[in-house]
Amino acid sequence: MYEKDGVRYFVIDGHVHFWDGRPSNRANRYGEGFINCFYDYHRNLSPESEVWTPEEFWQQSQERVVHDLFEAGYVDKAILQPTYLTEFFVNGFNTTEQDGVLVEKYPDKFIVNGSWDPRDGEAGLDRLEALARRWNLKGVKLYTAEWKGDSKGWKLSDPWAYRYLEKCQELGIRNIHVHKGPTIYPLNRDAFDVADVDDAASAFPELTFVVEHCGLPRLEDFCWIATQEPNVYAGLAVALPFMHTRPRYFAQVIGELLYWLDENRITFASDYAIWTPKWLVERFVDFQIPEDMQGEYGTLTTDVKRKILGLNAARLYDIPVPPELDVAAAHAGSDEPVASGPRPPA
Repeated sequence: MYEKDGVRYFVIDGHVHFWDGRPSNRANRYGEGFINCFYDYHRNLSPESEVWTPEEFWQQSQERVVHDLFEAGYVDKAILQPTYLTEFFVNGFNTTEQDGVLVEKYPDKFIVNGSWDPRDGEAGLDRLEALARRWNLKGVKLYTAEWKGDSKGWKLSDPWAYRYLEKCQELGIRNIHVHKGPTIYPLNRDAFDVADVDDAASAFPELTFVVEHCGLPRLEDFCWIATQEPNVYAGLAVALPFMHTRPRYFAQVIGELLYWLDENRITFASDYAIWTPKWLVERFVDFQIPEDMQGEYGTLTTDVKRKILGLNAARLYDIPVPPELDVAAAHAGSDEPVASGPRPPA
């Protein structure tokens, strides 16, 4: 929990990793390039005081993760999102099984998500079911640009992807997190295109599609899709650090999201360990859309920030929120508007 000026915020970090990017786990030069690209994002978008050495960045101990998230970082619950990348890393970069070690040791702090790849066919459906039973999955993280053999990506609209989405419905896995954001070396930029979200969200209205990185650099495409599809959410991983390097750009991103979606479909995420939640939470609570942009985008109210920082993700994952930290309970009878920005016509 974070408290500022007498206001308390329930914080859920919706996008966390427990990876192994050490040289000993890299299968080839692509593994080295991938972790180096992550490190460049970390180094270039972080305050100087928050920059780690490459060795610190390659892998974090369990104790370091718990400290950064929960002891220093104000997080009440963290959602672990796997990224397998078995073509680049000997034991996988960040698998559900690796993440599950943290869940077993700290079950009150972590939720672990699974993953699937439609190119695995029938065998992959069986593995997904086993993961769901083992970890009581409520979500999966998908990486449509991941390489497999000669294939360098897939789409949510592929026939086999539909089979897996149907399996998710059958298993009660309702939160589909999809990386649709900046490219990462050596993955192909076009394989992260957001267009296939439109097709899948229309076909599976019972599922929630959390578009991680809110489609950047395709923000406009994402917003036009999300305003039509009420089951599409925006995850703020990667967008949030621009509060430090390009605050007006971040104001545009959050302003567009609030205009086209609403404050109930945006979720906070640090993308740990690329960034740590402490400074992101502090800066987001302090952040305001610049005055000269407010005529177009409105302002960020306390209630909006509360929803984004934790309450929206809590609803998706059935995470109990102390009544005094909930918007409805904390502001019962209040006249404060939840959001003051415009909305597009229905």
